Amino acid sequence: MKKKAIFLDIDGTLTVPGQNVPPDSALEAIRKARAAGNYVFLCSGRNYSMLKPLLKYPFDGFIASSGGYVAVGDKVIYDCPMPKEQSETVTELLKNNNIFKTVECRDGSYTDEEFKEFLKKTASADGTGNSELLRWRQQVEKSLDIRPMSEYKGQPVYKFVVMAPNEDDLLETARVLAEELNVQIMGSVQGAYINGEIIGKDFDKGTAVRCVCSYLDIPIGDSVGFGDSMNDREMLETVGISVCMENGTEAMKEISDVICPAVDKDGLYAGFEKCGLF
Repeated sequence: MKKKAIFLDIDGTLTVPGQNVPPDSALEAIRKARAAGNYVFLCSGRNYSMLKPLLKYPFDGFIASSGGYVAVGDKVIYDCPMPKEQSETVTELLKNNNIFKTVECRDGSYTDEEFKEFLKKTASADGTGNSELLRWRQQVEKSLDIRPMSEYKGQPVYKFVVMAPNEDDLLETARVLAEELNVQIMGSVQGAYINGEIIGKDFDKGTAVRCVCSYLDIPIGDSVGFGDSMNDREMLETVGISVCMENGTEAMKEISDVICPAVDKDGLYAGFEKCGLF
């Protein structure tokens, strides 16, 4: 069997959104796939700091910050934070448009002090909402290396995660930034909020997949990607076999080759098995 490069989104794919412990079945699938000679990588919008709780598991490397920071084994093969002037421009624009932000650096993330209160008001008590909102609410409340903005000391920024009470404010901001940056709109719930991510145009999860495959000398056709949300689009469009979780968005299901059960229904194991990865 040819070696495959397997890429796994985290929130909503490898784990229940906002958690850091994969189901035992997922860990067994990863173990069996690696034993069969395949490589398995995390491929996440999370920054390196947020990946750390998962790096104790046996992965062959990771794609962090939506493709801005990439490692194979212990070797960093790509590192591309935003230019300082650009991140400062984004910060000012978000402030002027009343958009909450979290800035993601390599070794830490910093959120507007008002962000937590906003999340409490907009997230429903039973956890309804998209995976990105759940991830941010739970991580902010548990202080998973997400600190108040007052502690930010100007470190290089890889990504902004944003949330706006008014959809038009974020859409207008996206229009202004579109020439220089990618603004990914994740979704809204009953008009209560809209959230998204702002990253550079030099990279995305798809370019990172190509970077890893090139480094390993594995044809892109021998790559497999698992995801669930809009920020997985470039990865799923790039890999040889694309797999969407049943709990994923309809848009991602439409572009995927395979649909596997939900993350909390042993979906990753079923997906690995269906794709012949062990």
